[in-house]
Amino acid sequence: MSTTYSISDLARELDITTRAIRFYEEQGLLAPERRGQERIYSARDKVSLKLILRGKRIGFSLAECRELIELYDPTSGNHVQLNSMLAKIAERREQLEQQLLDIEQMKLELDTAEERCTQALAQTMAQVGH
Repeated sequence: MSTTYSISDLARELDITTRAIRFYEEQGLLAPERRGQERIYSARDKVSLKLILRGKRIGFSLAECRELIELYDPTSGNHVQLNSMLAKIAERREQLEQQLLDIEQMKLELDTAEERCTQALAQTMAQVGH
């Protein structure tokens, strides 16, 4: 028999809320079995959930997480999924590098604006003093 999990098992094990798990289910990212009102999650659902959480931490969209989940195929060693993930990681890294450059540029702009304000304030104070 394969391992199964209740929603509270997954929430506790992965340190997330049951509400978050239900949200991912509503988004079509998880597909638990139903026994009456009870959700029964498979080992595959657990892997998908881990992938979603990791994806979120590194800035992937839910659509990107969905793509990766759809590529999950342990019978093939997940080569397609892993290559796709590597491409998405490289893309995300490029975005972050650009954001870092943008932040550095913004800091320079702030420094310049601050310096001009400080000089203008000093001139105003000097004029008032005379």
